[in-house]
Amino acid sequence: MNAIIDFLNTIFWGYILIYGLLAVGIYFTLRLGFIQFRHFAEMWRCVLGSDQTDKDGISPFQALTVSLASRVGTGNIAGVAVALTLGGPGAIFWMWMVALVGMATAYSESTLAQLYKTHGPDGMYRGGPAAYISRGLGMPWLAAIFSIALIIAFGLVFNAVQANSIAEAVSTSMGINKLWIGIAVAALTGVIIFGGIPQIARVAEYVVPFMAGLYLLAAIIVMIMNIGHVPGILIGIVKSAFGLQETVGGVAGSMTAAMLNGIKRGLFSNEAGMGSAPNIAAVATPAPHHPSSQGFVQALGVFIDTLLVCTATAVMILLADVMPSDQLTGVNLTQAALNDHFGTFGQTFVAVAIFFFAFTSIIGNYSYAENAVVHLGGGNTGIMVLRIAVMGMVVWGAVQAVATVFNFADASMGLMATINLIAIVALSGTVAVLTKDYLAQRRAGKEPTFKIEQHPDIAPGVNREIWK
Repeated sequence: MNAIIDFLNTIFWGYILIYGLLAVGIYFTLRLGFIQFRHFAEMWRCVLGSDQTDKDGISPFQALTVSLASRVGTGNIAGVAVALTLGGPGAIFWMWMVALVGMATAYSESTLAQLYKTHGPDGMYRGGPAAYISRGLGMPWLAAIFSIALIIAFGLVFNAVQANSIAEAVSTSMGINKLWIGIAVAALTGVIIFGGIPQIARVAEYVVPFMAGLYLLAAIIVMIMNIGHVPGILIGIVKSAFGLQETVGGVAGSMTAAMLNGIKRGLFSNEAGMGSAPNIAAVATPAPHHPSSQGFVQALGVFIDTLLVCTATAVMILLADVMPSDQLTGVNLTQAALNDHFGTFGQTFVAVAIFFFAFTSIIGNYSYAENAVVHLGGGNTGIMVLRIAVMGMVVWGAVQAVATVFNFADASMGLMATINLIAIVALSGTVAVLTKDYLAQRRAGKEPTFKIEQHPDIAPGVNREIWK
């Protein structure tokens, strides 16, 4: 079984997704006229334009923070350190490039999720890739496969991995038994997820800006403390990406290693094209009331995750006197860097950051899985089973080594991402029509509004009541 899973991961992550995610990002960047660069300000306008919602959805800002809760996890702390160790500083440049083209992919998949959303059995907006695969492409069987893969990866296994990171950090820092840590995290998780997506959104809109802001503040303080070295570090990252400078901040790397590790880490961190964030994008009440506005919101999430948070980790490591090291990588390397900058407080700070990043990922991942369960017709019973399973996986993950099952989750995520990429490319004509409609209204000085009756030739599976 392990051999089969390893083979699938080699196919998915060694060939299909590395090239597929990049190719799709470039395709949408070109087809939509470099939308992520030319209309960057529109992303902020769609997030900050309104904090209002209706009884059936959550606000655009809440949708952004829930998606960031999932995106910004331990990978932003540990994964960046691994990319630096294996690929050198140039890996950070390639992470930036992947994020910049990935913003167009994120825009497209979340725009489609908004367009094809419908009301769930509880009256709340529901949707995501399963909806546009089922109703947009007319392939409900493929949507079911996507939903099952999402539940396995994001609903169960990745939450065990996040719980494992919390248990390791807290146990190392405070000496508490991992079982008790797992039970405590599971209980806290239950308090939130049993309130449903509205409760998750309320928690995320306060916790995520706080945790990300504090982490970015630490990076800013480090840069101010080392201001004379910052320009050299940033220039060195770019030069190293093309093999023009072999060592930056004590870290060595080749161009090939930088590109490979930067692309992999960037794709895994920002999730653009994976089909995860559209699940929460569909739940939002967009402002303006147009599918494209939620696309802009989720494109901004990719920018914040990689260009800001991942870069913060990289800069703090490169400005510290901790490299090169044969013993340190992952979380340990980041902790050592913060310890170098702030003394023993730095190690505690990283432990606290890991807790918040990992815990918010758990509740963000759960929200995606809940949407998938609803799509499969699980109803209240299915949701209850999922909640109990998530809490169980949190406890299990806190006390177990999760390497083998993590490989299984990688294969599941590879499958769902492959399905999603095919779907959004097949529906790219619809994305182009929506984008053209939105931008035309903006240029005319109007508040963009989408009315399905004005577009009779697209989207036959769209809920007419929502977009009338």
